[in-house]
Amino acid sequence: MRRPVAEGLPIVVKVGSSSITAAHGGVDPEAIAHIVDEIAEVRRRGHPVVLVSSGAVAAGLPVLGLDRRPDDLPGLQAAAAVGQGRLVERYASRFAAAGFVVGQVLLTRDVLARRQQYLHARATLERLLALGAVPIVNENDTVAVDELRFGDNDRLAALVSHLVGAGILVILSDTAGLYTEDPRLVEDAELLTAVAHTDEILDELRRRAGAGRYGSGGVATKVAAARMAAFSGIPTVVASADEAGVVAAAVAGEEIGTWVEPRPDRLPARKLWIAFGQPAVGRLAVDDGAVRALAGGGASLLAVGVVDVEGDFEAGDAVEVLDGRGRLVAKGLVAMDAATVRAVAGSHSTIAGGEVVHRDDLVVLV
Repeated sequence: MRRPVAEGLPIVVKVGSSSITAAHGGVDPEAIAHIVDEIAEVRRRGHPVVLVSSGAVAAGLPVLGLDRRPDDLPGLQAAAAVGQGRLVERYASRFAAAGFVVGQVLLTRDVLARRQQYLHARATLERLLALGAVPIVNENDTVAVDELRFGDNDRLAALVSHLVGAGILVILSDTAGLYTEDPRLVEDAELLTAVAHTDEILDELRRRAGAGRYGSGGVATKVAAARMAAFSGIPTVVASADEAGVVAAAVAGEEIGTWVEPRPDRLPARKLWIAFGQPAVGRLAVDDGAVRALAGGGASLLAVGVVDVEGDFEAGDAVEVLDGRGRLVAKGLVAMDAATVRAVAGSHSTIAGGEVVHRDDLVVLV
């Protein structure tokens, strides 16, 4: 499965708070230096790099005299407001010593949900890379509220990978990769060296994480991010942030961490935006016949196949399409509002007045 990234393609590197936070709190300068050195080495090999870094809240805590994360949203936002500048300052100083300029990019989910702003964000990142800068991306925690949040920087990194057409997504973690069990609890947990994005073991890992059997959910978000990147044809490597030469090894296709093999073909840019840039505001449950028609390729979602409607959405909103077992089958921009879909569900398209989701606005995810 593994292979080197083609020459000149951008690389997206994501690092979490736990990998750059000191034991006593705040940001660890040595950890920052290590991450920067890793990226600088890849840059010298001819690959533009985008860094998606958590750590703003952690960086702000000691400055505000706090010894733990606040429990309330305003407290977290205040810590992020203080810490974000200090985090980027740390990176900027170390990158400058290595001969590189950085640019800060803060995003919220509603920015990428709007097609025009999505395109503007992509253009900005592309221009920064063309100018030789290292974009440092983070969620805009200072202003984001729950309904505008990505929720984790793993998924944000996958979205950024879509935006810049990355050759690989490297997720740096506090473990050596994805394991069959939590390696901190199970002595003989096996490292998954390479998996396909469709492998059932990834579904099992997400279920275990959701049930609290494998960490606190970090594994689930990494699996979700790898699968998001997979639909762009982008492989993902999950590996230890502490490993020397980890990013260069991942880019070279060497045996390090967990390699997640992507789809062989990339979705068109607009369908990527529908699938991952648009938050879903409703759900449509469909019957087995509809699932077969959608999975077979080229079919629109018709009212006759809809068996249940969840949510209050308008025409043009994004909705998820689920099968009878609750499995996500597709996502698309609905052509009717929720009340209309409820009224025509199960009806022939001649009665319903057209497709519920036209195939041009539909992304099949199975």
